[in-house]
Amino acid sequence: MTARDDHELPIDADLDPADPAAPAPQHRPIGHVRRADPAVLAAIALGGVIGAPARYGVAQLVHVAPNTFPWATFVTNISGSFAIGVVVVLLLEWLPTAKHLRPFLATGVLGAYTTYSTFAVETDLLVKNGRAAIAFLYVVSSFVVGFAAVWAGIVIGRLVPRRAGVRR
Repeated sequence: MTARDDHELPIDADLDPADPAAPAPQHRPIGHVRRADPAVLAAIALGGVIGAPARYGVAQLVHVAPNTFPWATFVTNISGSFAIGVVVVLLLEWLPTAKHLRPFLATGVLGAYTTYSTFAVETDLLVKNGRAAIAFLYVVSSFVVGFAAVWAGIVIGRLVPRRAGVRR
């Protein structure tokens, strides 16, 4: 068990120095450029192959009229926020040494599933088309409901009993 509070999650689970699965720090000469692990990049890319079509599928199911609240992106981003809360907790609790699973699921699948760029473009278009009030509601509700969703995902993820022998 680390000195960290039992219920505290790292800001970035993939970069947490207290993570038992994290590689030991290496001393590199000044000017050395750290290259990404090709296997981790492949895991992220493979996850993206799953997440991007899933986002497209949601956009096809949730029809939105022009200049109205962008429900398709909102639903996608909120459900993705909830999912990342659950997934990260479960991975940290159940599979803390799985090197490629977090990048695959959290960055690849859920990173491709959720979309900041579409959120930004839709907000910009709403403002440009004279729908600033809807744009404001969209931005505020996306952040508030998104944070609530990730928090709910973390809470629900913590309700799943830890596997015997796995310690944080």
